[in-house]
Amino acid sequence: MVKPVLNFLVLFALCFAAIATADELKVREDAPERYVVKKGDTLWDISAIYLSQPWRWPQLWRMNPQIDNPHLIFPGDVLRLIYDADGRPMLVRDDRVRRLSPHTRVSDTRPGAITTVPLAMIRPFLAHDQMLSQSDLEGKPYILGANSNVKNATEGHTLYARGELEPGKAYAIYRKGRPYIDPETGDNLGYAMMLVATSRAFRGGSNERNEPASLQILDVKREIRQGDIVLPALDGEALPAYFHMARPEQRIDGLIIETTSKLREFSKWDIVIINRGASDQLKPGHMLDILRPSPAVVDRGNGQPVYLEDASRYQRLASNFGHEQMQMPRERVGHLMVFKVTERASYAIVTDTYRPVRVGDHIVSP
Repeated sequence: MVKPVLNFLVLFALCFAAIATADELKVREDAPERYVVKKGDTLWDISAIYLSQPWRWPQLWRMNPQIDNPHLIFPGDVLRLIYDADGRPMLVRDDRVRRLSPHTRVSDTRPGAITTVPLAMIRPFLAHDQMLSQSDLEGKPYILGANSNVKNATEGHTLYARGELEPGKAYAIYRKGRPYIDPETGDNLGYAMMLVATSRAFRGGSNERNEPASLQILDVKREIRQGDIVLPALDGEALPAYFHMARPEQRIDGLIIETTSKLREFSKWDIVIINRGASDQLKPGHMLDILRPSPAVVDRGNGQPVYLEDASRYQRLASNFGHEQMQMPRERVGHLMVFKVTERASYAIVTDTYRPVRVGDHIVSP
């Protein structure tokens, strides 16, 4: 049995890039002196209890950021807010509080440890869901057919693919879905790739000899069709439980272009797609503000302004020829964290909201 020394700051120093700032770290006025970690908590949830800017957590936990394999916090741990000799706040584990139900801890990957954000929400997008550009799709293996003349293959069929595969290796089968279009440029940023099935290759195939590869179906989520794309499966690979949360070093200004929930409005822990990616130096863990322009106003200077959306047809027409239409500032409605990046677009998870978030809201890094 290994008794861990709680080194929570180390975790956050690895999860959150240090933010060099001259600003004094201010704890929320309603922050509790003590907090008992509960099952279902995330690091983001806990940090938001004490700070209005949760990504500045490393400044609250001032310990050695170079130590490898940091121990984690678990449900039942008691955290205590204290202040040093200079009046600077620190959060520590209160070891004076005896646990009513002690339990064994064995490694950093053991179940029950608190993660940065809910892994259950983003795991499908890390392990399965893909976004690929047309150039990414060129030359990829694809399904030719099955060992029976069927348009929709399923379990029990053997699949044949155009391309060279590695015998014994697991492959995922995808279907090209709708394109993600950048509303600012009209460009196609990539295609949503829907996971259809998982399989394992047992014949490699040869393009030179015009021989198909052969696949055994392992699991079917949708019926498999001719032309579906074959890609290496990610199952079994290590997925990140923790992210180095930080502000991007460069200015980012883009849009939320899609949500996986398909709802008009969405909120905390929903998954969105933004029109900025690796070409904009975005990385997993980058934190962005979500902004929304306030409603525009038509003001003719007569003391009777009216919202543009409530204006009459005449008022709308007149505003196009003068300086009567006033665009209002953008206001913050929430934050999001990027967790998966492609060349020109990214997946992100909404970490908190002040108002419901919508497709079309702006994402910025001040």
